[in-house]
Amino acid sequence: MLSLLVGCLAWPASAGLPAKPADLFQTTNVWNIHLQFTPEQWQAIEPVETGEMPGRGGMRFRGPGGPGGGGGPEGPGGFGPAGLVAPTFLAGDKNGDGKLSKEEFHELGERWFAEWDKDKRGQLDFDQVRAGIDSTLSLPQPASTGRDGGNAARPGPPLQSEEGHRNGLAGASGIDFQYVHADLDFEGQQLKDVAVRYKGNGTFMESRGSIKRSLKIELNRFVKGQKVAGQTKLNLHNNVTDASWMNEVLSYQLFRDAGVPASRTAYARVFVTVSGLFDKKYFGLYSLVEDVDTHFARERFATKEGAIFKPVTGELFGYEGEDWSKYNQNYDPKTELSNEEKRRVIDFSRLVTSGSDADFAGRIGEFVNLEEFARFMSVTVWLSTLDSILMMGQNFYLYLHPQTHQFQFVPWDLDHSFGQFPMAGSQEQRENLSIQTPWRGANRFLERMFKNDTFKKLYLAALTDFSKTLFLPQRFDQQVDGIAAAIRPAVKEESEEKLARFDRVVAGEPVEHLGFHGGPGGQRQGGGRRGFGPGGFAQAAKPIKGFVIARAQSVNDQLAGKSKGEVLSEQGFGGPPGGLGRGRVFGPGMFLAHGLMDSFDRNGDGMLTQKEFLAGFDKWFADWNTDKSGLLNEAQLREGINRDLAPLRGGPPEGGPDEGLPDFGPDDEK
Repeated sequence: MLSLLVGCLAWPASAGLPAKPADLFQTTNVWNIHLQFTPEQWQAIEPVETGEMPGRGGMRFRGPGGPGGGGGPEGPGGFGPAGLVAPTFLAGDKNGDGKLSKEEFHELGERWFAEWDKDKRGQLDFDQVRAGIDSTLSLPQPASTGRDGGNAARPGPPLQSEEGHRNGLAGASGIDFQYVHADLDFEGQQLKDVAVRYKGNGTFMESRGSIKRSLKIELNRFVKGQKVAGQTKLNLHNNVTDASWMNEVLSYQLFRDAGVPASRTAYARVFVTVSGLFDKKYFGLYSLVEDVDTHFARERFATKEGAIFKPVTGELFGYEGEDWSKYNQNYDPKTELSNEEKRRVIDFSRLVTSGSDADFAGRIGEFVNLEEFARFMSVTVWLSTLDSILMMGQNFYLYLHPQTHQFQFVPWDLDHSFGQFPMAGSQEQRENLSIQTPWRGANRFLERMFKNDTFKKLYLAALTDFSKTLFLPQRFDQQVDGIAAAIRPAVKEESEEKLARFDRVVAGEPVEHLGFHGGPGGQRQGGGRRGFGPGGFAQAAKPIKGFVIARAQSVNDQLAGKSKGEVLSEQGFGGPPGGLGRGRVFGPGMFLAHGLMDSFDRNGDGMLTQKEFLAGFDKWFADWNTDKSGLLNEAQLREGINRDLAPLRGGPPEGGPDEGLPDFGPDDEK
């Protein structure tokens, strides 16, 4: 059995056992968590890979991804990008037997090289490989079919899974998390048989080669009535994308200060013991984030009733007809829904999709708390947090109030706030994001809201007010310094390298993102895997102190009519022009191009000739066709993709918290 112990370790920021949520969630509290696993439960917590893509069908892979996991359709070892891209490889199956012959696989390579070598130079550089993968292997996100009867799709990786499975990047690629049993000791309070699982999407995929993975703990899933400071769920976020450990914490605080219902936070030092593997090993400093559940609703809305949704959809409130089953996965309800609550979503979707301007203006206040939404949008836009309702159609909750029957918006997953979502435009674009049109591409709900005079006045008034009271650079500077003093010792415990990066971002200096297999910027080191270096999509982002100065100036200028700000184009992903830049679609190339280059570029010159490219395909076939039958089946294909296109794979890592942190892009905490 897994035993999860939280020891009462000497730590100045923790002052005894918290009695209520307000005691638990103090921004500078640093609690101490000790997790103790049996080897069996350490293995069992590993996710399984379903191997299915939404609407794609195919084989369904299940079984632990840990060390020693069996191969084949009932349990391939490890997990990785195969769920995303294997169907495109199988498009090379000309005779429809569900397998790829050596000739079919070679012809696939010939076709891809010809398509990717657009200028016919006879060789491909890294950017061409990434662009080629994006164009060939991207699977469109499903969009609503209700407004115009079409079946338009959104570019980029699918973020919505099949019905009944978890949404998000990892979930859509077929990764499911399993709860295991645990015992919990929190600052002296011991609870037996709690439930623990990994959590996250982008952060999980980015940290899957590290021991420091985000965790979700349910205290009363197996034994009813267990709580810590009135909470039944604890979310531990690993901050793998944030060298400051503060983006999420300070963003939630800013929302709360602006009067928006938002989670409270603290920090936790996490230690782990696994018999024969770890002995009270320090995994690192995590942020402890309040769950958005019925306890949250009771404190914020004075009732435990009402519906809670966690949407992942490219077309929020797009009308899909009268059948709730068409909406369920889009809105991912976290509470049991009544027929009236389902009806409310459908009715509002019809209004947004096809209501006249006059009808929309007259009825929008029935469905949305306009003052709250104005505050929510003003903070979201000011933070330029684009992995959100503004671009990705995710990372927020909806609460449907049981008395007012209005929807209220609750922010979530804010590690890419303060303009640090590198897949959305350049640093300058994010700093100067338009306050009039802050979303990317077509977004009918936001378009109609921003054309509504009542909402627009409330929104601009909130931006103006907060720019004088909350959006002040000196205020953020004080908050950063205060939190830094509280958490710096815990950061130092992780590693001297992380401490050096932490000190730099606290001082306002940018640091490059750690690429595949270490090395700031991910530059090749001793022939190692290339990461996302300067000029790539994850170039150094401006930290909080630098961003808020530029953002405050831009918003103030826009409010004063001196500037129109930057509107992201339909294809406005990526870094600056000349890199993987403006106009580059966010897609699987950011994940897979490095693996392909490393496999094929034998002389290390950063270029692939046609000969190298096809030799690489031939070698893949020989390596992946493990039974030497001359026919590559789907299980072998998936296993090969996960091994040679993913930076790391396999089960629970045995190294330290800094070991192998591949960059898997946007966070999508679940």
